[in-house]
Formats: sequence, structure tokens, C-alpha cells
Amino acid sequence: MLDRKPSTTGWIDAVWLLFLLGLAFLPPINEKHKWLILFLMAIVQLLEGKLIARLPQRGPIYSVLLKIALATLLLDHTGMGPEDLAINSIYWPVFYLPIVTAATYLGTLGTLLMTFVTGAAYGVWLIPAWLSGYDITAENYSILAIRILFLFLAATLVNRFAIENRRQIHQSQELSETLEETNRQLQRAEADARRSERLAALGQLSAGLAHEIRNPLGVIKGSAEMLSQKLRDAQPLESELAGYISSEVNRLNALVARFLDFARPQNLDLHPQRISEILDGALASAQIQSPHSNIQIERSYASNLPEILADEQLCERVFANLILNAFQAMNGSQGLLRLSISPESFHGAVGVAVTVEDTGPGVPAAIREQIFNPFFTSKKDGVGLGLAIVAKIVDDHRGWIRLEDHSGPGARFHIFLPAAPQPAAPSPTKRLGSATK
Repeated sequence: MLDRKPSTTGWIDAVWLLFLLGLAFLPPINEKHKWLILFLMAIVQLLEGKLIARLPQRGPIYSVLLKIALATLLLDHTGMGPEDLAINSIYWPVFYLPIVTAATYLGTLGTLLMTFVTGAAYGVWLIPAWLSGYDITAENYSILAIRILFLFLAATLVNRFAIENRRQIHQSQELSETLEETNRQLQRAEADARRSERLAALGQLSAGLAHEIRNPLGVIKGSAEMLSQKLRDAQPLESELAGYISSEVNRLNALVARFLDFARPQNLDLHPQRISEILDGALASAQIQSPHSNIQIERSYASNLPEILADEQLCERVFANLILNAFQAMNGSQGLLRLSISPESFHGAVGVAVTVEDTGPGVPAAIREQIFNPFFTSKKDGVGLGLAIVAKIVDDHRGWIRLEDHSGPGARFHIFLPAAPQPAAPSPTKRLGSATK
């Protein structure tokens, strides 16, 4: 019955107060009860906005009923005729006040119901006229019926305009929300495009540098191993130093391999995969690499998830990296890792959303936009390629990854991966029957 509408106080309330003030200086001027009732009406009108804001569902009904009661009392103290009958009061249009309030805040059914109550409150003053033996003619009944019908007419018209106004406001709000969402998506797309350009340029640079560095590293490693073997017995100290050279060369080779992983195009081995199995495999891999982490795991996997078209090893690498980062962020604390999977649609594409959330210190706002950039890291021993490679793999799968803003502690990564295309249904084959003569 109710159609909620925000209440405001402003120039409309000022007009209402001027209207009530004008009534106060009309006959009967010396009627104290009339002044008191008009004053109470002004108070109800001023407090109406706060009442409706506090009680959105029942507040409009309370306000309408209060105005009906006060209007009914006003007629009782402004009656005219031989016996000052309330039904003859020239103040009967005051019943338009609760009618307008009902039509403004309530729906059609609520407006009609409150108008019926208002008409009944007006018509109830016929009873004292009957009891006093007042001669009520057919013309009197016609006048009363016309006045009540005009109440319904006014209520219907005002309610129609109020509903149309609320509909237009609702459409404007929806359009504004759509534009805001489109703007956010455009900003994300621009950020992804800029990141892709940086990744492409740095990838080419990394590939060239890695190739040029790897060749001399091979020579250094081979020479160090030969020195270590020749000096093992005669000069053990020098042999040990040659071993250090070899081990450091291995570390540099691993770093160069990561550069190449970032730089070279991925040859994806795409097959329909269950995302839950990939995520569980990544979790098991991360737990093996961090066996002493005292982290509680909380899984929330939706049922009936679509399969994704993915390279299982690369996708497992994505989630293992994110989970390892979460373990490291919560190191030494009783942390909680939340893993969730749910169906999601993005720009009409059906897929799955994976959320990796921890309760660590989180990512400072100053570096949130940079964490996916290559060679950016906040770790003392980090290279800054982990999340860059993660973002590249997700991009190669036609998905996206975001670091979401949320009110809780820690960091929450949101990954979207499109679903695998459904196989086309086989077309029905036509059977040709043999014709017999």
C-alpha cells in the first residue's frame, strides 16, 4: 500500500504554514480552540518529515490520521447555522490537507483508503444534525456527496502526479547508477590498456636483456664448475669460492627464467577445467611451500559452476602465487584465508569469479594501482614479477584480476575467468523412408 518517498522540509512547508496562518485570521477569530488546532496542524506539518524519515512505512499513515483528527475537530469548533453545526462549517476544505499528504506519500490503494476515512470523518457530523432534529434536504445530501467526491478526485489527481514523479526519479537514479557503473568499467578498461602497453614494452626489453645475460652466465657457470673440480683437492678454499660463483649463477639463471616467463608469449594448453579442482591444487601446493604457516582456511564454493577453458598449470600457478602472498602477509599471526568461487557475468560473458582474501595488513592505498606493474615490489627480497605474471596469465585467459576495496582487514583479490563454450547440440538427422509401390 505504501510507496516510499523521501520527505523534505522547505518552501512547501512554508506555503502550508502561510495557509494555516491565513485561516487563523478568518472568522471566527476569537475561537481559542480553532487557534490551538491550527497550531497543532502546523506542528504536525513541520515534524512530518522527521516522522516519515524515522518510520518510513507507518509514518505517512500516522501523519494522515493526525491531520484527519485535527481537521474533524476544527469543524467542530467552527460550526455555523442555528446550532453551530459542524457539518455547516466553511472550513470543510481543510480535509484536503490529509488528502494531499496521503496522495503524496502513499500508493493508489493507500490514498483511496485514507480518502474514504477522510470522507467518513466529514460525514460523521451528520449524526449531531440528525439528533438535533435538523431538517436535511436532498440538496444538502447532494452538496455533501459532491464535496466528498471532489476529495476523491483531488486525491486521485495528486496521487497520479506523485506516482509519475516517483517513477521518473527512480528511472533517473537507475540511469545515474548505470552511468556510474559504465564509467567505472571504462576506467578499469583504460587502466588495463595502459598496463598491457607497459607489459608489452617491458616484456620486449626483458626478453632482450634475458637473452643477452643468459649466454655469459652459461660461460661463467661452466668456468666456475671446472675451477671447482680442479682446485677441490689442492686448494679447497679457492674451490669453495668457485662453488659460490656457481650457486649465484644458478640464482641469476632462475631470475632470468622468470624474466623470460614474463616476456615470452604463453602457449596455452586450453581444456575445459573445474575451477574448484585447480584452486584446491594451488592451495595444496602453497601449503607444501609454507608448511609451518598457522593459517585457517575457509572455503566457499558455489554449486553447479560452469567449467572454464584454461591451462591447468598456469591457472594453478596464478592461485598458488596469490595464496603464497597471503600466507606471507599473515606470517606469524593467527590469520584466516578465505577462498570463494561463484558464478558471475561480465559484459554479457558468463564465467566464474574467484576471491582470495586474507586478514593480513593489506595493501596501502598509495601503491594499490602499482602492484600489478612489473618490477614493483614491497618485499625486501622480491623482484616484482609475481603479480605481473599473474595478471599476464589471467589476461591471456581473457579474464581480469582486481584488488578490491573492502571494509575489513587484509587484501582481497577478485579474479574473473570466462566459462568454456558449450558444445553445440547435434542437429537432428533426417531419415529417408523408402517408398513402396
